[in-house]
Amino acid sequence: MIALLLAAVLYREGPVIVSGDRQVDPARSLFITVAPKGIDLRNRFRGFSVAEDYDDDHATSWRLVPEPCAEVYKIAPFAFEGKVYGPVYFDPPPKREAVGGAIETEPKRDLSPLTWRLASEIALALAAGAGAIWALWRFFAFAFRRVREHYLSPIERARVELERLIRADLPGKGRYKDFYVELTMVVRRYIQRKYGIKAPHLTTGEFLVAARTVCADSAVQLKDFLESADLVKFAGLAATPEMASEATGCARNYLEGDNVVR
Repeated sequence: MIALLLAAVLYREGPVIVSGDRQVDPARSLFITVAPKGIDLRNRFRGFSVAEDYDDDHATSWRLVPEPCAEVYKIAPFAFEGKVYGPVYFDPPPKREAVGGAIETEPKRDLSPLTWRLASEIALALAAGAGAIWALWRFFAFAFRRVREHYLSPIERARVELERLIRADLPGKGRYKDFYVELTMVVRRYIQRKYGIKAPHLTTGEFLVAARTVCADSAVQLKDFLESADLVKFAGLAATPEMASEATGCARNYLEGDNVVR
């Protein structure tokens, strides 16, 4: 590398300092040569770290490593044969442009390869989602049906409850007592909604006494229906499918007949 004179002799017979480059680059070492041999500048460098030094027959050389972001890069004044020379300055690194704005590139996440395990997890997640949607649909359908039933007339609501009880097929499952309890409650709730009698909370005798005051025309039919149901509910009478079908017909006839009479 051809040496470039950075600082000539400050006085006619002073030392000569040469370097390979005047511009400081933090990524590259800077080589300094001083003639004549024997001048010690080790403690005079500012902005550099001394990596190594070596002598030849006529001069002393140093390899300097620039320090990042140093305030100044120079050789401080030094004495030679009773005279002071320097300082010698080097051009600092050019300023970098300020970094601003958004990230140039956004990292993209690689998709995992499809495996049997991943496929099974996806299938389970889809099944769970479908189950949750089905459960929500059933819940809202049930709530909507209950709200709609609430605004029906007493006879219309009793018809809906009776049809729901028939679809449940409790006699077919051997649950005769439960069937008779629900069947009589359909009739009692109908009378409560239509006539204002707290039917579900009264015994059969108390209920019949109260019912005679508001529905005397159908009280006899109502008495026969409730007393026959009590035989299964409380007396332990073994019911049959025919008995259950007959009781259903009696309940339906009472509801429809009372609606016509009143």
